[in-house]
Amino acid sequence: TPEEIERLTVDEELSDIERAVYLLSSGQDIQGTSVVANLPVLMRQNPAETLRRVLPKIREVLHVAGVEMQLTAAVSFLTVLQEESVSIHTYSHSFLHIILQNLEHRDAGVSNAWLETLLAVIEALPKETVRHEILNPLVSKAQLSQTLQSRLVSCKIMGKVANKFEAHIIKREVLPLVKSLCQDVEYEVRTCMSRQLEHVARGVGTELTKTVVLPELVELARDEGSSVRLAAFETLVNLLDMFDADDRSQTVLPLVKSFCEKSFKADESILVSLSFHLGKLCNGLYGIFTPEQHLRFLEFYKKLSTLGLQQENGHNDNQLHLQTLEQEKKYISVRKNCAYNFPAMIVFVDPKNFHLELYSIFFCLCHDPEVPVRYTMAISFFEVAKLLNSDVYTIHKELVTLLQDESLEVLDALVGHLPEILELMTNGGENNGSESKLLSIPDLIPALTTAEQRAATSLKWRTHEKLLQKYACLPHIISSDQIYYRFLHRMLTIILTNNVLPVQKAAARTLCVYLRYNRKQEQRHEVIQKLIEQLGQGKSYWNRLRFLDTCEFIMELFSKSFFCKYFFLPVLELTHDPVANVRMKLCCLLPKVKSTLKIPTDKHLLQQLELCIRKLLCQEKDKDVLTIVKRTVLELDRMEISVDAEQLEKEKQKNEGRTTNINDKMFEKKRRDSKTSSVLAKSINLSISGSSSGTSAVKVLLQDIHLQYQEWERVVCYPLVVSLYNNSVMNLETYDELVLVLVSDAAFFALP
Repeated sequence: TPEEIERLTVDEELSDIERAVYLLSSGQDIQGTSVVANLPVLMRQNPAETLRRVLPKIREVLHVAGVEMQLTAAVSFLTVLQEESVSIHTYSHSFLHIILQNLEHRDAGVSNAWLETLLAVIEALPKETVRHEILNPLVSKAQLSQTLQSRLVSCKIMGKVANKFEAHIIKREVLPLVKSLCQDVEYEVRTCMSRQLEHVARGVGTELTKTVVLPELVELARDEGSSVRLAAFETLVNLLDMFDADDRSQTVLPLVKSFCEKSFKADESILVSLSFHLGKLCNGLYGIFTPEQHLRFLEFYKKLSTLGLQQENGHNDNQLHLQTLEQEKKYISVRKNCAYNFPAMIVFVDPKNFHLELYSIFFCLCHDPEVPVRYTMAISFFEVAKLLNSDVYTIHKELVTLLQDESLEVLDALVGHLPEILELMTNGGENNGSESKLLSIPDLIPALTTAEQRAATSLKWRTHEKLLQKYACLPHIISSDQIYYRFLHRMLTIILTNNVLPVQKAAARTLCVYLRYNRKQEQRHEVIQKLIEQLGQGKSYWNRLRFLDTCEFIMELFSKSFFCKYFFLPVLELTHDPVANVRMKLCCLLPKVKSTLKIPTDKHLLQQLELCIRKLLCQEKDKDVLTIVKRTVLELDRMEISVDAEQLEKEKQKNEGRTTNINDKMFEKKRRDSKTSSVLAKSINLSISGSSSGTSAVKVLLQDIHLQYQEWERVVCYPLVVSLYNNSVMNLETYDELVLVLVSDAAFFALP
C-alpha cells in the first residue's frame, strides 16, 4: 500500500552509516537483518564510524531480535574476524562481549552459531584475554546450578582453551572443571565432555593424559548412557597414539574387546561407530595382539562386512524376525564402513595374505546389493591396488564388475583414479609373467566401452566428461590397434553427435591423444581426413567450431610442423565461413596458429596467413568480428616468429651462388631506392619540424605515401615510417593505427 511504501522508503541522500543507523532504529526486521548482514562491508569501508555508531545499535537490537537476525549476526561477526578489518585487540573490546551475551540464547541453533563464532575467536585472542574474559567465568557457568545449555557450552569451550595454555595452567584451572563435567548428572553433558577429552589430552600431554584423562575415559566408557559410551570409545580410539604399550594392553584392549562382544548383543548402537574405527583400532593395537586376538578381530571384521546379508546357521531373514527399516539402514552403514576400512585391514593381515584372508570379503563388498557400499569400494579401489602391488591381478574381475556397475555413482567414484589403477593392472604383476596381463585385457576393453556407453546415455554429463578425460590414458595400457578400432572412432562420433560442449571437448582432446600415439600412417591419415572433412568442412557450424577446438588441442599435443603440414590451411579456410561465430573464434585462435610457423621454412604459410588477415580487414561486415580482427592484427604484429637457423643457413649458402649475377641489377634498384629514401627523409624532417606534434606529422606523411607514391616506392617508404615509432616520434596508439593501414596495402606484403 502507499502507506507501507512510504514507511519503508529511505532517504537516498543518507550515507551508508546513516542509513544503517536509521534502519536499525526505525526500520522493519528484514531491513535490520540486511544491515547486520552488511556489517563486514561497513567495517571495510569505515571501521571507526561503524564501531562508534552502528555496532552499539546492533547490540541493542540483538536483545529483542528474532532467530534470523541472530544467526546473521553470528556469521557477520565471524566474517569481520576472518577479514581482519580491525586489530584483535579492538575486536575483543568491541565484539567479544556481544558474542558472550548471546551464547546462552534460548534457541539451540542460535546458541550453537554464537558458540562457533566464539571458538574461532578464541583461536585468535591473546592468552590473557581468554583467561580473564572466557576461562574465569567458566567456573560459575560449569556448575550444576547452571542451565543444561550453559554446561554444554562450557564443555566445548574447555576443549578449545585446552590447547591455548601451558600444561600447568590447564592442570590447575581446567582439569578440575573437566572432571566435574565428566560426572555431570545429565548424559548430554557427559557425552559432550567425552568428545572434548581428546582436545584436553592433546593440551595436557602424555603424562597427565595417563593419570587424569584415561581414568575418566574408562569410567565414561562404562557409563549407563549408550551415547556416553560411544563418545568415550571414539575418543579412546583417537588417542591411541598417546597411550604407551602398557595402557593399550591393560586398559584399552580389554575395553575394546568388551565393546565388540556387547555390540551384537546388548548394544547395537555402537556397531556403526565400531565398524568405522575398526581399521584404526586394529592397526593401533597391532603390536600387542596375540595370534589368537589377531584372528578374533579379523573374524569380527568379516562378520561386520556381511552384516544384514545373511544370518547364522544359514537361516535367512524370512525365517527369523523381520528387520526394521532403521535396523537395515544401520547394517548398510556398517558394511559401508567396512568397505572404507578395507585398505587398513589389508595392512593388518599383510598384503601377502590377502587372497587367503580377505579376498572373499572383497568380493562380497564389490557385489554388495547396496550402492553406498559399492561406491565406497570404488573409491578405495586404487588404495587396495597399490597395497597388493604385484598381486594386483587377483582383483581384476572386481574392477570389471565395478566398471559395469548399474549405478553411475559407483562408476564416477572408480573413474577418479582409473589411469593409475589400469597402469597397476597392466604393469604390476611382474612376478606372474606377461601371460596374465594379456589374459586380463579381453574382458577389460568391453567393460571400458560399456562404461562409456552407459555414461553417454545418462543425464550425468559430468561423469561422462570425466570418464572421457581419463580414457586418454589408454595408449599406455592397450595397443594402438585396439584403441583405433574400439575407442578412437567412438570419440569422433561423440564430437559429431553429443550436445554437451564439455563432453565434446573432452572427446576431442582424448581423440588427439590417441592420434598422437598412433604410429600407423594409414590410420593417422584417415583420422586427419575425417577431422577436416566432417568437422572443418562440416555442414553444421557447431562442428566447425569443434574443429577449431580440436586444432587447439593438436597445437598443444603435437609438433608445430605436424600442425602446419595437416591443419594450417584447413584452419585458414574458415576465414570465409558464413557464420560470424566461427570467424570470431578463428580470429581468437590466429595468434596460436602463427606461433606454429618457422621462418624461412613456412614462409608460404605466413603469406597465406597475412592474405587471410587482409581479406578479413577489407571484407568483414560483422562489427563484432571486425573488432576482434583489429585486436588480433595488433597482437600478431607484436609477435616474434621462430627462426629455423639451420634452414636459414642453407638458403643463405644457396643464395650466395646467385649473388654475382644479381649484383648488377640490384645496384640500379638501390640507387633509385636511395634517391626515394632521401626525398622521403627530407619530407619527414620537414613534416615533423613544421608540425606541432610528431603523431600528426606521421598521419600526414601516411596519407602522402598512399597518394603520391607508386607501389614499389611504398615498399621503401614503409620501413622509414616504422622507424619513426622506434625513435619515439609517434606513440603506440598511432603505431597501432599505422599497422592496420599497412596490412590493408598489397605493397606491404612485398616487404622482405
